[in-house]
Amino acid sequence: MAGKLTKWQHLKPKVWSLFDEPWSSIYARAVSVVSVFFITLSIFTFCIKTHPGFRVPNLRTLDQFTGNSSSSSSPIVFWNTSRQRLSAAAMNQLDIINPKLFFVIELVSNIWFTLEYIVRFVFCPNKWKFLRAPVNIIDLIATMSFYLDVLIESLSLDINEDTIELFSIIRILRLFKLTQHSSGLKILIQTFKASAQELTLLVFFILLGIVTFASLIYYAERMQPNPDNDFDSIPRGLWWAIVTMCTIGFGDMVPKTYMGMMVGSFCALTGVLTIALPVPVIVSNFATFYSHAQARAKLPKKRRRVLPIDQAKLQVVKSNAHHTFSSHYL
Repeated sequence: MAGKLTKWQHLKPKVWSLFDEPWSSIYARAVSVVSVFFITLSIFTFCIKTHPGFRVPNLRTLDQFTGNSSSSSSPIVFWNTSRQRLSAAAMNQLDIINPKLFFVIELVSNIWFTLEYIVRFVFCPNKWKFLRAPVNIIDLIATMSFYLDVLIESLSLDINEDTIELFSIIRILRLFKLTQHSSGLKILIQTFKASAQELTLLVFFILLGIVTFASLIYYAERMQPNPDNDFDSIPRGLWWAIVTMCTIGFGDMVPKTYMGMMVGSFCALTGVLTIALPVPVIVSNFATFYSHAQARAKLPKKRRRVLPIDQAKLQVVKSNAHHTFSSHYL
């Protein structure tokens, strides 16, 4: 019958709202809580397993360094008695393994991430747009990196473990998935998108200042006798310039001459003024998106979905931001 929706057409938006709109229903909130829990647990496990207290050497490789057999004692006792006889160099060459508990936690977490990704892909309104979304790309790569680690370990391939762990850093980027479950983070991301031109201009002026002041401090410190000169090259001055312009000031490199101190003073003042210029525009954009989100939250749930808050609103805010920036600083 023409105009009649099928069961699939009825089910598709409901399941999509369940996994993509946390505030659409109580069940969607429950799914959101589970997803946030596994994201937090996965990142916490990824970080805590690098702690020395949770890392145990592979006893098969430990036998090669100590010349003892680990079969006659428990792994913990054998490790506590053997590591006292190992040098620091030998300790760094040991094959370090993590307890099985961490693997189980990562396995359960990645099973959930896999199911969530498949369900969201199957029921999404636009699959091409879904695949191009940065958050979904990060989620896919992070999940695939775990299965790649499992495959490499199961095949016993001769690949440096540090290289695999470096590739696994992508899992930390799962924090960006929290933007799907927090309206505040969504507002912040939209604010940065609307302020992209101003932020690009800010980065350009900071890079210009870094190169300029790095060159000035290099020659200023050479104009007077200075046996303790920290600026032996312009590339080393780049580090000092960016730290000074951002008003951090680690103190690992400091000018010793009067000319160098003058350059450092101008560098710090220039950094403060440069960073402060686009702040009013960013604050204005944030206030616009925040007020829009507050007004949208007061609408009935059925009307919220028909409001074009992404593309159309982004264009309006971009034009307003450009007008505000022009009127303030031009």
